Amino acid sequence: MKLLKRRRTREVKKAGHATRATPRITVHNRQRAMRVPLAALQEFARRVLRECLKIPKKKLSSLASFAELSVILVSNRRMAELHRRFLRFPGPTDVITFQHGEIFVSAETARSHARRFGNSLEGEIRLYILHGLLHLHGFNDEDSADAAEMERMQDKLMAAVTA
Repeated sequence: MKLLKRRRTREVKKAGHATRATPRITVHNRQRAMRVPLAALQEFARRVLRECLKIPKKKLSSLASFAELSVILVSNRRMAELHRRFLRFPGPTDVITFQHGEIFVSAETARSHARRFGNSLEGEIRLYILHGLLHLHGFNDEDSADAAEMERMQDKLMAAVTA
């Protein structure tokens, strides 16, 4: 699978003001290990993206500048390849976010974590989509303080979208 570069949105003139259009987000299933509720995940991604865009922009945020975002559900094998190639770590991980607008999610890791943490598969994948969008909005989890801030924001957004 070749990584796709995403075009930046163009400013749209509305009522004399320059505004940015909301990015389009799509969820793609590129794994065959399990069935996933693709339509429900697509709708969740749209809703949570709108909520994310309401958060004050972080310094390095590029979320609003995309015309298009993609969430790609992949196998553990594919995720391990991406993890090794781009982050230099062996083995699969749950989610990898690329700053050009792609969020890769391992469906198999999501299933494993869902069982381990008492969550549904859909709930786990939703968490990874939200996590990836927060990374694109400038949040990071590289140290404990940033990770705690990101987790608080995840909880807040998840509650807003699922209420």
